[in-house]
Amino acid sequence: MTDKELDIKNPETTYDNIRNAIVEAQNKIVRTVNSALVETYWKIGEQIFKECGEERTEYGSYVLKYLAERLTHDFGKGFEERRLREMRQFYMAFPIRRAVSAELSWTHYRTIMKVENPQARAFYVEECAKCGWSTRQLERQIHSLFYERLLSSRYDESVRNEIYTLEPKKEVKPTDILKSTYILEFLGLEDNTKYHEKELEQAIIDNLQKFLLELGRGFTFVERQKRLAIGSKNFYIDLVFYNYVLKCFVLIDLKIGEITHQDIGQMQMYTNYYKRELMNEGDNFPIGLVLGAEADRLVMEYTFPENNEQIFTAKYKTCLPTEEELKRELNLEKYKQLTDE
Repeated sequence: MTDKELDIKNPETTYDNIRNAIVEAQNKIVRTVNSALVETYWKIGEQIFKECGEERTEYGSYVLKYLAERLTHDFGKGFEERRLREMRQFYMAFPIRRAVSAELSWTHYRTIMKVENPQARAFYVEECAKCGWSTRQLERQIHSLFYERLLSSRYDESVRNEIYTLEPKKEVKPTDILKSTYILEFLGLEDNTKYHEKELEQAIIDNLQKFLLELGRGFTFVERQKRLAIGSKNFYIDLVFYNYVLKCFVLIDLKIGEITHQDIGQMQMYTNYYKRELMNEGDNFPIGLVLGAEADRLVMEYTFPENNEQIFTAKYKTCLPTEEELKRELNLEKYKQLTDE
């Protein structure tokens, strides 16, 4: 065989094709095994619950011990009393079988079961399945109260059964996606006084995957420092994303200190330019998010245009607060909105 014939056949390509087929098959097997385990553990939990109920009665303890001994003898490890209790808890947390996603592993569900709010549990199941969160990513989202932060600017109870639960609504609004507070502890910027906006932007780019996780569902990165030539002047948008759920561009400007009314006016100009010059066919109007360390709610409200559906502000934190601190802040945000109304 000549060298020319060897070049044409290229065994490296054949190897890559075979390797990809093997990896795809392995991943399929893992997904199938995970799905079967989750279904099996749900059924075991159902049977245990029906037999001994929720309460840890003397009879319930006897049943768990009996089952653990018999199942361990017949099938080996994995059926200790502690595990059987987890399976019963799994069924109690998700008593409706169709609410259990086959996309998630048992490890995912063990993490989600710790969430007390049933609507929050439904949210994390759906988001985890649709976004492909790893167990570590899921733990981070739960610990940072991702669900509660998402709802912090929407206090109407009716929204709790819409897009982020098992009953998605028909039309998605920016407020269904955007949050009032973003936690950016993964950037490693601990002191607001010791870095500049360029450093904040670079840290986000360096940790883009984690930033996308914090932004939420549907975001894809488009460009940084997007130049807009308007008249004789050039303007630069810090970060540009596209959200395929909202079907629009999302423009983000970063501010180290407090967000000002000038920042809102500048973002209004950016969204107007995108709307008139850069929207694609089928896009919804672009939205702008000014992300800063602080924001005065009243100043923002008087600066926003009437019937505002395009410009939003949010605070960011560079350290991960404790759960208690986050809850206090979210309650304060709710109180401020209710008193403003």
